[in-house]
Amino acid sequence: MNERILVTGASRGIGRAVALSLAQDGYDIVVCYGSRSDEAQTCVQAIEDAGGRGKTLQLDISDREACRNRLSEDINAHGAYYGVILNAGISDDQAFPAMSEAAWDNVLRTNLDGFYNVLQPCVMPMVRRRKPGRIVVMTSISGIIGNRGQSNYGASKAGLIGAAKSLAVELAKRQITVNCVAPGLIDTDMAQEAPVEMITNMIPLRRLGKPEEVADLVRYLCSPLAGYITRQVIRIDGGMAG
Repeated sequence: MNERILVTGASRGIGRAVALSLAQDGYDIVVCYGSRSDEAQTCVQAIEDAGGRGKTLQLDISDREACRNRLSEDINAHGAYYGVILNAGISDDQAFPAMSEAAWDNVLRTNLDGFYNVLQPCVMPMVRRRKPGRIVVMTSISGIIGNRGQSNYGASKAGLIGAAKSLAVELAKRQITVNCVAPGLIDTDMAQEAPVEMITNMIPLRRLGKPEEVADLVRYLCSPLAGYITRQVIRIDGGMAG
């Protein structure tokens, strides 16, 4: 069996691009999805059509007990992961004075609690491998510079940065690197809800990013070439955040 990498939110968008890209380097990919089983299976099929190996794993990252059970079961059956790409997340943009409790709670519970829910069952098995490993956390420039109507989303993404930096210190002596990738506006379904024309005028490169461009960065961070990079937040935003 090849080294395995778990990619959450891998049924579409950035997660799918990441899964396909990592498969090209020979990793076995665990394609995690929330509810889009057909799209997840299509991703696995694309991996296999290109000569790689993949499998699907249904996972609600906001459900702590389910994450622990499902991930532990997979690890016990197939071995610890070489890498974990924490990509799954949600948004629910609302102006803060009108923001509902549900909008705040759901985004924080999914995006920030998901860090603990997914990684906590995975980390000790990674340590026990006594080999190098990779953890990449998908954050956002909203967690760095903020954005109108995204106090909940920005808080969750900023929290991920703090959690990832702390975990990086803990795991460094085990040669397990932990880094954050902070995309700007990427051409995915989520971007369709944004005022794209107005935002692209704020981007020095004057275009949206491509999921494949984010995937290439994640692919590099998971490679042996990135063994001395950890505790970093790398922006990929066309120069938007300066």
